[in-house]
Amino acid sequence: MQPMEILIQQAVKTACKQRFQVEIDQVDVQPTKSDFEGDLTVILFPLLKYIKKNPQVLGEEIGAYLVKEIEAVEGFNVIKGFLNLTISDAYFFNFFKSIQGNSHFGIAPTDKNAPAVMVEYSSPNTNKPLHLGHIRNNLLGYSVAEILKASGKKVYKTQIINDRGIHICKSMLAWEKFGAGETPESSGLKGDKLVGKYYVLFDQKYKAQIGELIDKGLPEEEAKKQAPILLEAQKMLQLWEAGDPDTVSLWKMMNGWVYKGFEETYKNLGVDFDNYYYESDTYLLGKDVVQIGLEKGIFEKDPDGSVWIDLTGDGLDRKIVLRSDGTAVYMTQDIGTAIQRVKDHPDVKGMVYTVGNEQDYHFKVLFLILKKLGFDWAENLFHLSYGMVDLPSGKMKSREGTVVDADDLMDEMTRSAATITEELGKLDDFDETQKQELFRSIGLAALKYYILKVDPKKRILFDPKESIDFQGNTGPFIQYTYARIQSVLRKAGKISESPFPNTLDPREKEILKTLRAFPKTVQEAAEQFSPALVANYVYELVKIYNSYYQAVPILSTEEPAVRNFRVQLSQTVGVTIQNAFGLLGISVPQRM
Repeated sequence: MQPMEILIQQAVKTACKQRFQVEIDQVDVQPTKSDFEGDLTVILFPLLKYIKKNPQVLGEEIGAYLVKEIEAVEGFNVIKGFLNLTISDAYFFNFFKSIQGNSHFGIAPTDKNAPAVMVEYSSPNTNKPLHLGHIRNNLLGYSVAEILKASGKKVYKTQIINDRGIHICKSMLAWEKFGAGETPESSGLKGDKLVGKYYVLFDQKYKAQIGELIDKGLPEEEAKKQAPILLEAQKMLQLWEAGDPDTVSLWKMMNGWVYKGFEETYKNLGVDFDNYYYESDTYLLGKDVVQIGLEKGIFEKDPDGSVWIDLTGDGLDRKIVLRSDGTAVYMTQDIGTAIQRVKDHPDVKGMVYTVGNEQDYHFKVLFLILKKLGFDWAENLFHLSYGMVDLPSGKMKSREGTVVDADDLMDEMTRSAATITEELGKLDDFDETQKQELFRSIGLAALKYYILKVDPKKRILFDPKESIDFQGNTGPFIQYTYARIQSVLRKAGKISESPFPNTLDPREKEILKTLRAFPKTVQEAAEQFSPALVANYVYELVKIYNSYYQAVPILSTEEPAVRNFRVQLSQTVGVTIQNAFGLLGISVPQRM
């Protein structure tokens, strides 16, 4: 069925043309604010530029026209330039029938002919486990990818793994010198944690050597450069770059441990990827593009042989793209990797980079360079910039005491969910396996929802205790409402074939108005790359439904048509919660 907003916009344009001989390009129709009577509101102020009338009089004339021309418009009122329209119950019943039983409500089918989008997220280093910052990165990237898919786009989820460089060699060297052949199997540690342990050990040994050199009279800056263990790590990097078989073999073995550990964390977090890029494969990419850019006059070579791009005319600065010794910098790699991705996936016409806000400037430069190089898809690049996540001081410190380990945080959230749920005492008919699944579902919902409900650009103070509350704007509260609806459906039994009633309770109308907004919310979230829009939408829906559940008898009403409608309305709210939470990567339990 055609959206009512479209019918109203068309009718207002016709009214302006017929009555005032004025052509109107746009008509703004919005949901009526809760403190006014009505369902949809026409904003009159923009029309006053074309029609010189008192806004009250203009609203009265247009309102009367809409009541006459659109059957579903039953009445209107005009308040200070706002024409508030009352839409008939029949219209909302027809809308409900159009979505009834649709398990994919709000999720658009993929347009196979439309350009694809690639979403990059996670992109860790292979020298340590994933931490709290990676959790926000992964949750944002995964959710944005799912929302883009739900808006009808074809999406590729990817990451680039930083698997080379001096930081990787530090873990390798420390393991080689002090590991005594320790493996994930022999130690019982996840591979990423084992490698991270040796990265920390390298740092400890390095600092001790710096101290010794300073004690011998070396200045601190010189001591940092001359520490023997750092010189050994630099030598190891040179061996790796030269393809030394023993060094490459060690590198492959330890990275293999890390990848296995990462995959376990990703699985527990509930995120996935369609393909992977590795810096060891991409770090030489882009150098040929620099040559092309030089020939086109986009880049310029300095006397020392280094290559730069001058972006001062665009309000930025000069940026190096090739060192004087001919080696690439990160910018060069990112240019080459972007181009390679489009070669690998020719249908990709846009990319989303999920990277922290400390890289805002880097991506401004990257996108501008790609545009200057003439790539049409460079117009559709987006940096999904996000703020840091902090924890209340002293809570959930990692083993190293500096960063919060992702696995530790997820385990802690599960334990907290178990404690709170057991205290509520509603698990008598759950076996141990079902309990553990529920605890994990609640714990992850608390974590994910708390992070995703916040605008990505904002810094977050993640309060584990607040996140796992069963009241308020939290994941567990929304899960509990979904489980409550499933309980209603189980008690209702087979849904009746009875016809619907003729009139709506005002709270039912409010629910239907909110349901109507879900597909539009998904599209807006895709356009703005913001899971927060979906998260806060589903919270509003749940608040309205809970108010309805408390005030209106659903199963105990004696009228079959009313009972039938209320059960099916509850079912559709449940489907919408499930679909919205699915876009956030959050599961919904059948019972709680």
